[in-house]
Amino acid sequence: MELDDGVLYQDDSGSSAMMSERVSGLASSIYREFERLICQYDEDVVKELMPLVVAVLENLDAVFADNQEHEVELELLKEDNEQLVTQYEREKSLRKSTEEVGLSPRLSKRENKDKLVDGKALHASNC
Repeated sequence: MELDDGVLYQDDSGSSAMMSERVSGLASSIYREFERLICQYDEDVVKELMPLVVAVLENLDAVFADNQEHEVELELLKEDNEQLVTQYEREKSLRKSTEEVGLSPRLSKRENKDKLVDGKALHASNC
């Protein structure tokens, strides 16, 4: 049964699964070649080979499915990473501006203290 992006097949355990389009195309090509060999020689030529090829195609399809899942997960992780970098940069900027604001009064206190010390020294020298 063909669908838009793959072929529905039933595995040994009886559960149905969706076969990727690429693997489905390969399976069709291999099936046609098996038919040609059966017509030209005999069914016995491919009898032992057919289950092995089917197993390889099923494994290949499973690998394609795993790969697609990993690609989706990778995309999600990239998006998460971008958000974290943006958040980090924003927090870094906020921290820097907070530290600058926090240092400003300290500098003012130091300047005030210096002025006070200078003022006392000037007053003491006049006396």
